[in-house]
Parts: sequence; structure tokens; C-alpha cells
Amino acid sequence: MRVDWSKRVVFITGASSGIGRALAVELGRRGASLGLLARRGEVLQEIVSEVEAAGGRSLALPADVRDAAAVSRAADELRKAFGPVDVLVANAGVGATTDARELKPEAVADVININVIGVVNSATAVLPAMVGRGQGQLVVISSLAAYRGLPKSAAYCASKAAVSAFFESLRVDLRGTGVDVTIIHPGFIKTPLTEGRHAQMPYLMELDAAVEKIVRAIEARKKSYAFPWQLASIVRAAMIMPIPLYDRIISKRSYRE
Repeated sequence: MRVDWSKRVVFITGASSGIGRALAVELGRRGASLGLLARRGEVLQEIVSEVEAAGGRSLALPADVRDAAAVSRAADELRKAFGPVDVLVANAGVGATTDARELKPEAVADVININVIGVVNSATAVLPAMVGRGQGQLVVISSLAAYRGLPKSAAYCASKAAVSAFFESLRVDLRGTGVDVTIIHPGFIKTPLTEGRHAQMPYLMELDAAVEKIVRAIEARKKSYAFPWQLASIVRAAMIMPIPLYDRIISKRSYRE
């Protein structure tokens, strides 16, 4: 299913790097009108130029996703500039690599506030208007890490599990409203989040290939999409693995160092 992106207004959070930046450039190339939100305003301006050079229209919206009022104002600014928001891509997120014996409450809270509360702020900034129009799509970039706990990843795994469950609940609530919900569960992708890790990351994907898969899932309005299929299959198998066996196997691996 091909979509005419020239008729779509897309709000992307975490747009200054990684998946968010690459999505912005790709959707801009396809003609979309974009609102790009991130904390680094100067970087957003660079991406605006890149998007416009690729054929799209874009607006830099410097804001912190943890600030609900700021995200709401950014959504209002986008609507005034380009019209109603058709698609939200809630992508802003951070990773954390910390052994359980070294966890600090404030560090965990920071991950939760960005990865979970930031997503909530983003969704609620656009959802009422989408429901009012009877059309729209909420997309969240979760992770395969949402399915089971991984070593030294308590905060990250918890945040992604929360995001997936939150959006699944939204999907159920929004049946019949015209607003679709898409949950993306990527595996390992070459982005600043994985750069510099020494651990082996199975089925590590190039960013461009990952973005192509994400765009196709959005266009198909998939309810949930996990990739790459090889790693997604392993993760699904691990979900039914007996706990003692899972603990013994996974404790010997570290994917975030």
C-alpha cells in the first residue's frame, strides 16, 4: 500500500538523531509536511534544511518531551503552519546501561520520564484533535527489549514495556474512532544509541533499511510490527521459555556494553 505523503502532516519527536532524523529525511523525500521536535534547536534547523532539500516541508519545534505544555504548544504550532496532524511518530527515547547493584533512582526516573512520560505527552498533544476529526495514526517506536528483561537494562526494558502496553491500551480504546495505533518493535539498529558498544548485537541493521521497514509498517497501518524477523522470532520464543532456563541463558549475554 503506497501512501501519498504529500497530503500528510507528520509530527516526529526525537527528530534530531537516529531513527527520528532518518525518518524525517525519508518522509520529507516523499513529500510530507513535518513537525520536528527535539531539545537541540540548532540541530533541528540543520534537519529542516535537509528535509526541504529532499522535497518536503518541515518546521523545527525545539522542546523537551518531558514538558507536557511545551509539547502541546509545539503541536499547536505545527497545526497552525501545516494543518491537522495526520501521523504522530513518538520516537524520543534514551538508553541506559546499569547493573542492578548500581541503580540510582534519579537515573531510572530520567529514563522513565523521557521514554514513557514523553510518549504520553506526545500522544495526548495530538489525540483529541485526531478523534475529533475521526482520523489519524499514532505510531510509537518501542523495542524488542519490551518483551523480557535484559541484563543491565532494567530501566530501558521497563520503559519500553510500559510504552508498548500504553499504546496497546490506546489501540483498544480507539477502535471505531478512525484513529489507528501502530507499535514498532525494532531490534538493534546502527544509531547513536548503539554506537560504541563492544557487545555483539545480533542481526544489527543498517539505519536506512530499518527506516524503510518502519515506513512500510506505518503505511500499512499495522497494529504491531517487530523486526528483524529472525531476532523477533527468538524474542517471542524467549517469552514462553521457563524462567530458570531464560535466566541462565540471558545472564551470560550483555547487549548494551
